[in-house]
Amino acid sequence: MKLRPLHDRVIVKRLEQETKTASGIVIPDNVAEKPDQGEILAVGPGRKNDKGDLIVLNVKVGDRVLFGKYSGQTVKVDGDELLVMKEDDLFAVVEGAPAAGLKKVA
Repeated sequence: MKLRPLHDRVIVKRLEQETKTASGIVIPDNVAEKPDQGEILAVGPGRKNDKGDLIVLNVKVGDRVLFGKYSGQTVKVDGDELLVMKEDDLFAVVEGAPAAGLKKVA
């Protein structure tokens, strides 16, 4: 199934944090915190201002972003857990190489 978000919403897939520390200690899933980074899978066309002009989003598909732990609405699509959120819920775009200790959830 393919999702196309409406207005200024984006579809984000969480990036899981590494479950092992640098010293080799394994962190159980029930203790690990929710990751606050993700990859944008789809973006909406944007929102309209008071004059009716379309304001396009500042993010694009493939961007790695930071967001709040409890941001967005969780949906399951084809067995994948995705987040639907407004662009305003995003804090920042992570530039450059992926952050250390993170891996993409399959």
